[in-house]
Amino acid sequence: QVQLVESGGGLVQAGGSLRLSCAASGRTFSRYAMAWFRQAPGKEREFVAVVSWSDLNIYYADSVKGRFTISRDNAKNTVYLQMNSLKPEDTAVYYCAARLGVSYSSYDYEYWGQGTRVTVSS
Repeated sequence: QVQLVESGGGLVQAGGSLRLSCAASGRTFSRYAMAWFRQAPGKEREFVAVVSWSDLNIYYADSVKGRFTISRDNAKNTVYLQMNSLKPEDTAVYYCAARLGVSYSSYDYEYWGQGTRVTVSS
């Protein structure tokens, strides 16, 4: 079992930055691929970024590539999402998720946090 708790969301102006954190409980955190998804009002949940358990494989959605950076600290059982050059279209609730193995599909993830809201004003 893995429990996930996100933090770091908030209101930021366009062009600004935020860093989201996702703290995980459980001794097996280091075995899991960790991902960030987001869901804007009236839209489906979409993939943002994923990092494999080993840090060797990292993938981003095209919409955030070059602006967002996912990283993990297995010693702290935490995964991060550094978001720079934020745009109004980045406004969403951001969720972290965990599974054994990398996937881009939200349907494949077993464990989810409760989400943290990010609002980017223009």
